[in-house]
Amino acid sequence: MDHKHYTTSQFAQKAAVTPRTLRFYDKVGLLSPSEHTEAGHRLYSDEDLWSLQQILALKLLGFSLEEIKVCLQKDPEHLQEALVMQKAMLREKRNQLDAILRVIEKAEELLKRNQRDWESILTNVIQVMHTEQDKAWVKKYLTEEQQQKLAEISQKSYSPETAQKLAVWGEIWTEEDQQRANQQWDAVFAELRRLVAERKDPTSVEGQALAKQHSELIKQLTRGDADVEAGVKQWWKNYEELPLEEKPLPMYHFSKEEKAFLQKALAYYKRSNGTQCRAI
Repeated sequence: MDHKHYTTSQFAQKAAVTPRTLRFYDKVGLLSPSEHTEAGHRLYSDEDLWSLQQILALKLLGFSLEEIKVCLQKDPEHLQEALVMQKAMLREKRNQLDAILRVIEKAEELLKRNQRDWESILTNVIQVMHTEQDKAWVKKYLTEEQQQKLAEISQKSYSPETAQKLAVWGEIWTEEDQQRANQQWDAVFAELRRLVAERKDPTSVEGQALAKQHSELIKQLTRGDADVEAGVKQWWKNYEELPLEEKPLPMYHFSKEEKAFLQKALAYYKRSNGTQCRAI
């Protein structure tokens, strides 16, 4: 037997893994032995050891077995790109864990002051953990600075009771919900631009269809709650008063003609249907 080849047990001992791990990696196509004996037994080489070390290193970094398989099949440039993405993901996970640790530390302080208040303490911990885990998708679209600025605007716009209500609603708002809402609003703005460009009448069938679509989206947002609707109006007012360089989001900018068209369309729709409509 070539001294550079090892049986499964020998190779497992040399690599500090179990024979079962090697058999599993062979089964899933992640690491197959270089050769087999005439009896069909696996034989591993020193080159296989280098491949195994790469697998174990990537596994330690949090890559799944499928991701590792792809990385090993690509050139070093693609591996570097994968490492950059993995690093970003791990940093995000670290931020989430840091937030949870801060809440746990706060819970420990509360326990020292009042050991019987278990219900409020555990509720606080669970709420923050769910928020950090379920709302991680928000950070794909907003920086920490943008989130902070939006929070400041909301604080000025909503009463504590309304803010609490929105927080509860927000717990079940998903990335898919946000993408769907974005698409719906984009459609409204596109139709508004078209109607204004074609000099349509806001009270026409098309103008009123736009007003209805706009009103229904606002109703979805506010759930027909008068306090939330008032808060949304104040939010927009506060946002629009910000200097351009301080606005955290690239919101849709209405021209004077579009704003006038939408106001007239909504006012007419409200009179005709007796429904609540938000004036831009």
